[in-house]
Amino acid sequence: MTDWIDLSYLTGVTLAGAVARAIERGLPEGVRLRLNAKVDEDLATGWVWVHAVSVGELILADGIVRWLVEQGQRIHVTTGTPAGIGLLAQRLTLWNRDQELVTGGAFPLDDPTGLKPFLQRPPSAFIALETELWPNLLRELERRGIPRIIVNGRLTARSLTRGGPWLRRAASRISLVAARDPESLEHFQQLGAPWVELGGNLKADLPTPAPLHEGWQALREAWSAHPVLVAGNTVEGEEALVLDVWQQARESFPELRLILAPRQPRRFPEVGAAFGEAGLRFHRASNPWPDSTIYWKGMDVLLLDTLGELPLAYQEGTVALVGGGWTWHGGHNPLEPVRWGVPTLIGEGYANFQDLVNPLRDTGQVRVVQEGNLFPAVLECLQISKLRPGKSGTEVELPASLRGALGKTVKFLKIFMVNDR
Repeated sequence: MTDWIDLSYLTGVTLAGAVARAIERGLPEGVRLRLNAKVDEDLATGWVWVHAVSVGELILADGIVRWLVEQGQRIHVTTGTPAGIGLLAQRLTLWNRDQELVTGGAFPLDDPTGLKPFLQRPPSAFIALETELWPNLLRELERRGIPRIIVNGRLTARSLTRGGPWLRRAASRISLVAARDPESLEHFQQLGAPWVELGGNLKADLPTPAPLHEGWQALREAWSAHPVLVAGNTVEGEEALVLDVWQQARESFPELRLILAPRQPRRFPEVGAAFGEAGLRFHRASNPWPDSTIYWKGMDVLLLDTLGELPLAYQEGTVALVGGGWTWHGGHNPLEPVRWGVPTLIGEGYANFQDLVNPLRDTGQVRVVQEGNLFPAVLECLQISKLRPGKSGTEVELPASLRGALGKTVKFLKIFMVNDR
């Protein structure tokens, strides 16, 4: 079906694509990556297209990709940001450890020129993480009879008001949405998706992260007798808050160390510069790691300016702070430290993670703390927590309502996988 909705979108996106290609050199890196998006020439018809828009979705895709590899599927993973491309290179090495089944690269522009390389040898299925509704792509996939699946589907009430008829038309072409929570399920139905099921939040079912590199061992030995505060996914304004709390806590715990991971890679240089101006003894994780405990004993702070290491770095902590909720309203994933049994504090702004936070609060595995109460909360945790609660070797049990999302999602995917027909 092609009408004024499809034609208006197609006209607009084709014009935008032509202009972007004409002025490519002056465009941001992320747009240039998408302008040059391709698939490997050796991809045969029937490959599976997995799309994860950026870093968080790539981490989320881990269980799905591993399952597809186990099925012997040939997979191409796309992402839409420079940070995503950086992490994707690491993930490809991990996913291809046993057999070369996974390739990856940038997600194309949603115009005919951008999609052409991806549809010359069509995939057998398109699987997108969370909320990736590209009208032209979904139209072309539907025209070819290729399944179009959204997993861990997330749609807020606010998003329902955006996109207008283009977004609704795109939603009508989705084969299946496995929604991450009941609210998203209802919103996708309101948007017009024809088949929506509750799949659960894949964040609760992520595989155990790959071990940290060997360079961590010297740091681990040097800091073994000291408490460590791990602050992850901090957003603008929260680094200053964390540093203030950390320095206050050092009056009672002089040997307290800090591992801090900003959320946005683009802010790594900015945060590093602020640490230098503050006169902190810190090491950038992106720099070479000295194999010397003496060196690490002289370091008070590790700036985790790398991708993919934070989920396991929480295991090195005594107390965890998950950012995004003190100077922002969305929050970030509290399960990463909780899974190791590390006392976890978050801010009041966790709107994007209510489905995770609420059951974790009920079991006492997460505490929601106002900015003004953060220091006494950290001090209390330091006084009662083990030095390394996460190093027991076993993961803690999560509330029953958060378990089983990967299994449910895989059952839905099996309906559409060529090997399972």
